[in-house]
Amino acid sequence: MVGCEGFRAMLLGKSGGGEELGAFYPIRPECQEDAPRTRFKPRAGKTLSPRRWHAAFSEDGHLDFAKVLRRIQRGGIHPAIKGLVWEFLLGCYDPNSTFEDRNQIRQRRRDQYTIWKAECTNLVPVIGSGKFVTTSIITEDGQPIIDPSTSNAQEWHVNNAVSDKKAIQWMLVLHQIGLDVVRTDRTLVFYESETNQAKLWDILAVYAWVDNDIGYVQGMNDICSPMVILLENEADAFWCFDRAMQRLRENFRCSATSIGVQAQLSTLSQVIKTVDPKLHQHLEELDGGEYLFAFRMLMVLFRREFTFVDALYLWELMWAMEYNPNAFSLYEESSAATEKGVLTVSSDELLKQCGKFEKKNVKTGSSTQQSALAVFLVASVLETKNKRILKEAKGLDDVVQILAEITGDLDARKVCNEALKIHSKYLSKAKTQ
Repeated sequence: MVGCEGFRAMLLGKSGGGEELGAFYPIRPECQEDAPRTRFKPRAGKTLSPRRWHAAFSEDGHLDFAKVLRRIQRGGIHPAIKGLVWEFLLGCYDPNSTFEDRNQIRQRRRDQYTIWKAECTNLVPVIGSGKFVTTSIITEDGQPIIDPSTSNAQEWHVNNAVSDKKAIQWMLVLHQIGLDVVRTDRTLVFYESETNQAKLWDILAVYAWVDNDIGYVQGMNDICSPMVILLENEADAFWCFDRAMQRLRENFRCSATSIGVQAQLSTLSQVIKTVDPKLHQHLEELDGGEYLFAFRMLMVLFRREFTFVDALYLWELMWAMEYNPNAFSLYEESSAATEKGVLTVSSDELLKQCGKFEKKNVKTGSSTQQSALAVFLVASVLETKNKRILKEAKGLDDVVQILAEITGDLDARKVCNEALKIHSKYLSKAKTQ
């Protein structure tokens, strides 16, 4: 358990603030030449620094999060404290809690993760070993598959036939998680280590076991990877990922007839139709009215369109702008004694503590997952390319190509600011209509 003083030391982060970003997220030497330019740089007086973060806590650990949010929305979070701040942004902890409250919660969660991981290890011994699999370990009817290339197959894989349907469904995706792990952020030095890759695999495997309704879907690896890099303790990284998935899990719900982001794509269509009917009409004529070309942007929150560092900056801007203190209680286990102090904030106080985007939603009563900030971020990207799309796009392939060219060429802060403008314009026009 981290003591109160230890927690205070953690709050200070790794260092004071002037380091190069490369020291935090080094890129493999062979990949540096082709790496897109990173736009985010910590800026004094704008970026939330370790010193400012530490100063926002009271003696017993209560956090003035409204002050922190303002700083994040201006200039993001310094890399030395990103993981710690993300835990609050994503609702892992209530800012009104104390150091001691959070120590107890953290320890209880670590214990719970240990229990779940042990359940998984009992079924598949490779979990927790520092290694992972990239080939199938059972057949669809639960029979074990022995990998002839692995000398210790009996030690690492499934030894006996499996009959439990949940276990079979889960085991069938483990190799797919492994294949995706190998492809995840592979330009970063961090993932040269098989141990770090295995840590990502373990978290995704345990999550798929716990949330067997959604299980594992490709793209979750892109959401989880930053948590693994930012939070050293595996259990803490798991719970940070879990809170992110509370927001995003419906994006990953797919069936034979629908995709998880369908509702958001529908909202995106409505937004463009309202704020830029000419562009919407053109996309309709190109048979792109369902806006499926925006699927990936929404699914993994622009991980492909931004560099690793800029994607992290974009996410924390989004989460700060979407922050709502009342949402905290939705993420917590209300029955737990150590979760005392979870408050429902009054309407006046709520507006003061909400992020820029959420304030508008609270005032208009339009706060839903379908109208998440990500939808308006995509709308802002489309608006920046509307002239080219109208002039050059003769088919959907052209639209996809035009949007593909934005990779590595977007400014997260500008995109967010434009998204806020489109959001205001949409609410105003929708109200009039």
